[in-house]
This record gives sequence, structure tokens and C-alpha cells, in this order.
Amino acid sequence: MKLSTRIKISYIFSFVVPVFLILAMVFGFISYSMNSLRKKYDIDEYSYQMLTDPLQMMSHVASTANRQLKKTAEEDPDQLADKEYLDEIDSNLKKYYSCLIVRKEGEIIYSSLPKESRYETSFDRKGGTGSIYVMDEHPYHVQMMSFRFSDGKEGEAFIYTNVDQIAPQSQQALINIALGTVFILFVVSALLMVWLYRGIIRPIGKLKNAAETITAGNLNVSVTAESDDEIGELSNAFEAMRIKLKGQIEQNIQYEKDSKELISNISHDLKTPMTSIKGYVEGLMDGVADTPQKREKYFKTIYNKVNDMNQLIEELFLYAKLDSHSVSYSFVKLNISDYFQDCADEISLDLEAQGVEFGYFNYLDKSTVVIADPEQLKRVINNIVGNSIKYAYPGRPLQISIRVMEEAEFVKVEIEDNGRGIARKEVPLIFDRLYRTDASRNSTKGGSGLGLSIARKIIEEHGGKIWAQSTEGVGTTMCFVLRKYKENTAGSESGR
Repeated sequence: MKLSTRIKISYIFSFVVPVFLILAMVFGFISYSMNSLRKKYDIDEYSYQMLTDPLQMMSHVASTANRQLKKTAEEDPDQLADKEYLDEIDSNLKKYYSCLIVRKEGEIIYSSLPKESRYETSFDRKGGTGSIYVMDEHPYHVQMMSFRFSDGKEGEAFIYTNVDQIAPQSQQALINIALGTVFILFVVSALLMVWLYRGIIRPIGKLKNAAETITAGNLNVSVTAESDDEIGELSNAFEAMRIKLKGQIEQNIQYEKDSKELISNISHDLKTPMTSIKGYVEGLMDGVADTPQKREKYFKTIYNKVNDMNQLIEELFLYAKLDSHSVSYSFVKLNISDYFQDCADEISLDLEAQGVEFGYFNYLDKSTVVIADPEQLKRVINNIVGNSIKYAYPGRPLQISIRVMEEAEFVKVEIEDNGRGIARKEVPLIFDRLYRTDASRNSTKGGSGLGLSIARKIIEEHGGKIWAQSTEGVGTTMCFVLRKYKENTAGSESGR
């Protein structure tokens, strides 16, 4: 749920719902209170105004007794002078906190009113029917009825009701309504707070804790989105940032580790020829090479070792530039068929001089063109062929073949040898820098271990891909592909 929707719902929840619940509660309380008062005080009819104006309710208290008195006054008024009859009516009135008073010709002939009550002012009125409210130390309400006895004398009946007993109960109903209103507001606010806490405050708190944990250096804390709103999107973005940051840090750690390993390995690879050069120079200085043939051999060995060191330094320098993407490529259109024919002619001469059987097979269309840097592409081929020579199978004549063929969108190059091959578990690792299938750094094969790493970086910079297929003891095939060059109808070039 989006935060905007959540806020709108919160507004409705905090305003409309409480209003609706309060109205329903007020209606229910009033209905219940009025029904309770009607039954408790024998009210013949009621209205909601009676709760706020108890005087209206007083005129309807003890309606059954009131009707009975009126009926008796009409049918047999002399009964209103019968004490036994009046005691019966008065006993019913006491249930409603009321008392009965009867007068004849102004004289009180019956009264159940407490003697301490001051009621004289209530009975100054002569004749008629109605009710009055008297403010006294103990306020009371009086319902009056006039009639005539059978002998023609005037009679008056009064129903006296103690307001102190009834008014607080109607007030309690109003207090209950107020308390119910406060309770509804409290419950609605609490539910709203819980909902907002679960949907907004708690996720933000989790993000804050995660940020503090990451700031402390722990990148293993994971943040899971609990909703699909903006906070959920923020959680997903935070988690993506954490994963990326963790990956970068791990990459930097690995890079630093590899750099240290690189320095260590290069130092070892430089130390080996330096030791040999030092030994041969000392031999020359000590006169060990005492014949022209020995001196020539020593000088040639020193020269070769220096060349090996120079090649190692150049490859290291090139790899550093490739790794920092600072190599300047000179991409041009190449007729790939002509280019590989020239490479094959040049390679074949060197390989024949070393006793290597070489084969070149071209399955390309004569017009196939790629976009490539000729010098860098040649470096890839030389590195692969050089590896094949270094890892020839002992006692087996080395054979190297280059096959160039076409695929739908690519030119595929395969360089195959029948050398020692590579163990299956090591095939994915051979393009890592400084990786050698010979675990010993004292390998007599020489080289920096950077050749295939350089080849991979160059091919990838050309928009291609390089991989290896090998069987241990049988041989290895190095494959790479380059995208063909195509000229679209708008005249723009594509292929890299």
C-alpha cells in the first residue's frame, strides 16, 4: 500500500470512524438509558431531551399511579380518602422515589412526605392540574390533580418526587456517554498508532539500525521489504546498495590480495633469471668460461634471461594498463580472412624452426570483415600459441592448428594443440591472472602467467568472448569469437 493511500486511510480512520462510532455509541447509550429510566420510574413516554432536561422527565414519573388516581377521582373519588387504598398507591410510588399527599378542602388528610421536608409552598395553588419544580435544600417535583369528593368538597392529590434521587441517574447517562467517547477516541488512536508503527515507523527503525550496523563495518545485515509501498521500495534499494557495497568491498579485498600475490609471484619470477644471470656473470668474472665457446654460451644465456625478464615486465605493464582500462586501441576494419592468412604465414615460419607441425584452415567468406585492433589481436594469437609451446606433451611431436570459421553473427577462431591438456577443474581458472596449471612457481616453463589473462581482456574489449576446451593428456583448444562488421542501411557502422 502506498504511503499516500496509507495517509488518506489514516485521516479517514482518525476522523470519520470515531465520529461514526461515537454517534452509534451515543444512540445506543441514550436508548439503553431511556429504556432503563422508563422501566425504573414508570415513565409513560420519553424523549431524548429528558436526559439533558430532567424536569421534562419528572412530569412523567409514576405514570401508572397518576393514571390510577385520575381514574379513581372520576369513578369513586371517596376512595381517595380511604387510608388503606392510599397506602397501597403510596407503596407503589415509593419505588419511584415519590410520595403521595391528599388534601380535602385545603386540609391534608393523607401524607407520606417526610416531616422535615418543606412542602408548604408547593400547595398554595388552588385547583387545577399540572406540575411544579421547587428549588429547596432538597429540590423536588410535584404533580398536582384537582377533583371533588362525592359530597361536593374540593380534593387535591399531589405526587411528590425527590429530584435528588432521579437527576443524578440521568446525569450518569451523560457521563457514560462522555466516558464512552473518550474510550472510542483512545482505542481508535491506539489502533491507528499500531497500524502506522507497523507500516511506517518500524520499517524506518529497521533501516536506521541496518544503516548503523553497516556504518560499524558489518555488511552482513539484511533488510527485507515488508510491504510494496515507498518504504518497501526504499528497503529494496537499501538492500541492493548493501549487496553492491559488500561486493565492492569484497572485490577490493580480493583485488588487494591478488595484488600482493602478483607482487610476490613477479618478484619470484624476476628473482629466478636474476639468479641465473648473476651466476653466469660470476662465471665469466672468475674465468670459468675459459674458451670462446663457453663465453658465447654464457653470453647467449644471459641475453635470453634478460629477454625473458623484459618480456615479463612488458606483460606486467600491459596487464596493468588493461586492468585500469588505459590501453588505447586502434580499431580498424579488418578483412579477417586476409589478416589470419598473414598471421599463419608468419607463425608457420617460427613454428617450423622449432619443429612444431602447424596447420591453418580458413572457412571464411573472402569478404568477411570485423572491427579490431590488429596489434592487440595478434598479441592474443601469440599468447595462445606460446602457451601451447610451453605446455607441449613430453615425448610427443607438438601439433598446432588454427581454424577460422563463420557463425551467424560472429567469426569463430579455434587454436588447437595436442599438448599436455588441462584438468577439468582447472579449465575455468586458466584465464585468471598468474594462474598456472603447474602449481610450482619453480616451473621450468617460464612465462608470467599473465598471457591468457591479457588475451581475455583484449577479446572482451573487442566485444567478444574467449573460452577453453581441454582434455588432460590429449590437448587443448582455445576458442574466441569476434562480432562481424555490418553496415546498416543508414550508413552507420556496427559490429563492435
